[in-house]
Amino acid sequence: MAEQRYCATGKRKTSIARVWMKAGNGSITVNKQDYNDFFGRETSKMIIRQPLELTETIGKFDIFVNVCGGGPSGQAGAIKHGITKALLAYDVSLRGVLKKAGFITRDSRIKERKKYGRAGARRSFQFSKR
Repeated sequence: MAEQRYCATGKRKTSIARVWMKAGNGSITVNKQDYNDFFGRETSKMIIRQPLELTETIGKFDIFVNVCGGGPSGQAGAIKHGITKALLAYDVSLRGVLKKAGFITRDSRIKERKKYGRAGARRSFQFSKR
């Protein structure tokens, strides 16, 4: 019998992370690199570990992530969302803990599009009286 794998998709801003989770020793691989090498900032690494630390499953799963789009911060948030959804696929009883921490909700804030007749999304061109 094949080992159980849990798959989920996490999103934040314009980043999309595909997450695969299987029983293992706790390695996290992002785009075929160790997550410590992929992310430079300590805050990004901390964000990724948050759902695992909260549910006390750190070291139980090997996590493989394929992430694209956006920047490092958005990608870390997308991975966090994906890991959360994969943990829910593994055990639905973790939902209460993750929901209370606000990890299940997708952060849907994205850049507003530029409108015609405007300098940016909302900023108008400089007004000249004369």
